[in-house]
Order: sequence, then C-alpha cells, then structure tokens
Amino acid sequence: LYMNIFDWIVQLDVSILTWLQEVVRNDFLTPIFKLITSLSDFGWFWLFLSLVLLINKKTRKIGKMALASFLLSAIITNILIKPIIMRPRPFDFTTHLVSLIPEPFDFSFPSGHTTAAFSVAFILWKYLDNKYSWLFIVLAALIGFSRLYLGVHYPTDVFGGILVGLVSSFLVSRYYMRKQEQCGDHRD
Repeated sequence: LYMNIFDWIVQLDVSILTWLQEVVRNDFLTPIFKLITSLSDFGWFWLFLSLVLLINKKTRKIGKMALASFLLSAIITNILIKPIIMRPRPFDFTTHLVSLIPEPFDFSFPSGHTTAAFSVAFILWKYLDNKYSWLFIVLAALIGFSRLYLGVHYPTDVFGGILVGLVSSFLVSRYYMRKQEQCGDHRD
C-alpha cells in the first residue's frame, strides 16, 4: 500500500511537470519566471528584506524574526532534510523533463527557494502592520511556482518547502511571543 501511494505521488508529480513543460511554458513567461526564481537564489532577497527591517526600530523585531525564521528553515532544509531524503531532481529522474536554468547540484526535496521565501513571507504577513503584507505570500507562491515552471522541482518539493517555511515561522513566532510574555513588556 505504501509503495502504491508513493508511486502515485511520483506519477502525479511527473504528470504535472510534463503538463507545465508541454502546455504552459512559452517564450513570454520563461524570462519572467527566471527573474522571479532569482529573487530566492541563496535567499538573497529575503535576507536583504530582513536586514532592511532591522534598521528601523519599529520593524526591528519583525526583522529579527524574519532572519531567525530564514536561518532555521535553511538548517532544516539543507542540513537535515535534503541529505536524508536525497531525492533526485526531475531532470535526473526522467530524460523528458528539461530544466530551463542551470541545473542545481543539490537534492530536490524540499525546495530551498520555496522554503526561504515562505519562511520570511509568513512572518511579514503576520507581523507587518501593512495592508499589503499579503503580497509577500503571493511573491513566495510565485517563487514556488517558478521552480515547477523551470523544471527544477516537483510539486511535492514545493509543498514541502511551504511546510518547512510555515513550521519555521511558527516556531520563531512562538519563541518571540513567549520571550515577550516572560519579559512582561513589548521590547525586542
């Protein structure tokens, strides 16, 4: 039963990527998704955003939380999960799936780009006092989708990245809220 479910998930992953490659990919969208995915190369955009939030005293706590969530998610993804699961990339699994960007050298599950994006986006969405903070979730989702579109991750890799980002942001949020309760004030 376990192997049947696992095989079904793998077949679904490959079917979705095949459909994206054959139906959705086009000359107009490809440079757009290459640009979107580059925002999470080494997490640079999310790191930069976290550091910018550290500058202003009003957003410093959010910046610390975003940075902590990013670092925790990177450890969970790159040090714990990827070396244990060791899932090959789609283009390594089947020859008909083609990557549109230079082929990443590490394992596929979970998506590091997606993890980085959601680990910070969830913090910003929850704590930034801004009616547009939901746009960070949209950007994170576009980054996740770009990994599928470009052929470097399976859908389950992206879902795994969303989950790790959510767990990281939740743990960091809980830590900071408990720390604030213990201090009895609102200082960071």
